[in-house]
Amino acid sequence: MKKMLSVFLVMSLMAGLSACGSKTADAGKAEPAKTEAKAQSGEEKKETEEKKESGEKKESGEKKESGDNTVVVYSAYSLEFLDPLVEEFEKETGVKVDLIAAGTGELLKRIESETSNPLGDILFAGTVSTVAPQAYLFEDYVSPNEEFVISEEHKNVEKSITRATLMPSVLMVNTNLIGDLEINGYEDLLNPELKGKIAAANPAQTASGWEHLVNMLYAMGGGDTDEAWNFVEKFCENLDGKLLSSSSAVYKGVADGEYTVGLTYETGGADYVVAGAPVKLVYMEEGVIFRGTNICIVKDAPHMENAQKFVDFITGKEAQTMMVVDLNNRGIRNDLPDSPILKPYSEVNVIKDDESIAIDNKANWIEHFTDIYTNVQ
Repeated sequence: MKKMLSVFLVMSLMAGLSACGSKTADAGKAEPAKTEAKAQSGEEKKETEEKKESGEKKESGEKKESGDNTVVVYSAYSLEFLDPLVEEFEKETGVKVDLIAAGTGELLKRIESETSNPLGDILFAGTVSTVAPQAYLFEDYVSPNEEFVISEEHKNVEKSITRATLMPSVLMVNTNLIGDLEINGYEDLLNPELKGKIAAANPAQTASGWEHLVNMLYAMGGGDTDEAWNFVEKFCENLDGKLLSSSSAVYKGVADGEYTVGLTYETGGADYVVAGAPVKLVYMEEGVIFRGTNICIVKDAPHMENAQKFVDFITGKEAQTMMVVDLNNRGIRNDLPDSPILKPYSEVNVIKDDESIAIDNKANWIEHFTDIYTNVQ
């Protein structure tokens, strides 16, 4: 009996061990399946993350108009001119204007540097010949106000350069310093008594300097001629090494008495006349070119709709009338009143140039001027 019991216990023990071994083996076989499942889950997670990242990149690459109700305006105009216009625009539209003020040349460089990520919406500065060589920086937009432009020569034929005002080049004279000297035009600037007392802006850096160079070439020699450049050389000698880097430096220098006479735009000088500064404007007797100034929409502007609203406002009758009556400027429209302070167009010796020639030769003419100016110092 004891022997049979012992055999039974031994057999039971062996069966239990066999069962345990079977479970352990099954567990060992199941483990790789779990590891494989985890690996598969990791790959799926990675794929999901890659799809998500791809979707985010695609979404961020899409061009979307900024949602804030603003318009960013780059301008070379004075704040005295801009502020009333901006205030009226904001009141009419509810759009907030952010102004960035600098010289035209500097602003064009800024827009060029921002082409991959435009920050500005509007360039309100310069003349056609200043901006046209870089017309690729601007969007095509023709305002409904084009039908009211004063003449065909000032129409937006480029599609991307809207004219905003008429801007003649003039001389600005300090009446406290002029004494008995006669200054009626360019020829008078060669007077030895004015050596070192002439404020002129660098045509390579400013729109006013460039336009005066063009005006001088056509008034004193009919354009790109030896006669014209000979006069430019004599003029540069009388500058006596003084060439300014901004248009505002010309206005201020003459008004403050640092210079007797300056070569500038009409509007900047007129502001000082109205403010009571001891200055007067002289329209060169040899001839004055009237240029259209620009308002352009930056290509891919972040606030495109508001930019178009701003162009339409600036060229509209209300803003244009304000420019003429209150802001010492000449509008571009054919339905405006006369200016209370600016010399009537009919009383100025108006001359014309071929603006396309000036545009095509801008780089060459600026280089020629720079060489002359450098050589006479």
